[in-house]
Parts: sequence; structure tokens; C-alpha cells
Amino acid sequence: MRTITKVATTLVLTSGMLIGGLSLKAATSTSTAQAATAKVINWRKPSQNKAYPSFKTHKGTWLYVSTKRQRVYFHYKNKITYIMNCSTGKTSTPTPKGTYHIQAEHGLRFGGPLGGARYYVSWKGHGTYLFHSVPINGKGQYITSEAKKLGHKASHGCIRLAIPDAKWLYTHVPVGTKVVIH
Repeated sequence: MRTITKVATTLVLTSGMLIGGLSLKAATSTSTAQAATAKVINWRKPSQNKAYPSFKTHKGTWLYVSTKRQRVYFHYKNKITYIMNCSTGKTSTPTPKGTYHIQAEHGLRFGGPLGGARYYVSWKGHGTYLFHSVPINGKGQYITSEAKKLGHKASHGCIRLAIPDAKWLYTHVPVGTKVVIH
């Protein structure tokens, strides 16, 4: 009788380990599949498939930058009118938190032989902290490896945007627009 009990116990434990192992493998496969299908942000396209908000018809629009979610939210009368993907500062070079306003400094391109970015708009330090496109190299070409980081902390404190988002912001945001970063 003891032999039968030992055999039965061994079978139950072995079956449990096999099923548990299969479950773990299935869970790992599911996690891997989910990670592989996580949304990749296209830095060459606008963040949303809808028209950008109008600062002319929506006077009082202000921007909220979430360093946690890596998003820029356009607010008008307690409603979010548009959301842009962004990349804020890395842990070692964080984006300053607080309330700021869009400043007069802006331009089509900044940088030098080592690189820079396009479509920049200052919000702190009169050219020190900017909204701008994903980075470019010294030849003016977008740096794909850096652009692919859009949606993750990646900058030295500036706020990186997809190319069309940066261009639109550069073209349309009025000086004095409130920017809240948290």
C-alpha cells in the first residue's frame, strides 16, 4: 500500500510540475508576445489621427506635460483637446517640474557638428529648455536610435516630440502659453 501511495504522490507531484512548468512557459510566452506587440510610436507621424487644436479659436489653451506617462496634454476649458507623445529628461538629467510659459526663443533648427534638433520652442531659460523634434545628427539627419525612444525618458531635460508635432507646435503655439510639467 505504501508503494502505491508513493507512486501516486510522485505522479501527482510530477504532473503538477509539468503543468506548472507549462503554465509558466505559457505565461512567459504571453508576456514576451505582449512586449513584442507593445505600441511602437511612429516619430514621423502626428501623435493622433485628428486635427491639431486651434490656439486662435481655443484661446486659453495650456499644456500639461506628464513625465510619468511621457505625454503632452493640450487643455482647453477643462477638456483635453489633443495628446502628443513625448520624451522628457532621463533620471540623470530630469526635465524641470513646475509651471512655465512659452518664451520668444524658437527656430527651425539648433545644434552644431555633433547634432541638435528641429522646430524648437523655448519654455524655460530662454533657449535652455525646449520643446523640439527628435534629435538630428550634424548632417541634419534624424537619429533613428534616439527617435525610437519617443515615449520614454531619453533627453537631457528638453521635451522631444514627433517631427510633425514639433513642427506644428513651433508654428502655432503663442508666446505666453502656460506649460505645467509634473
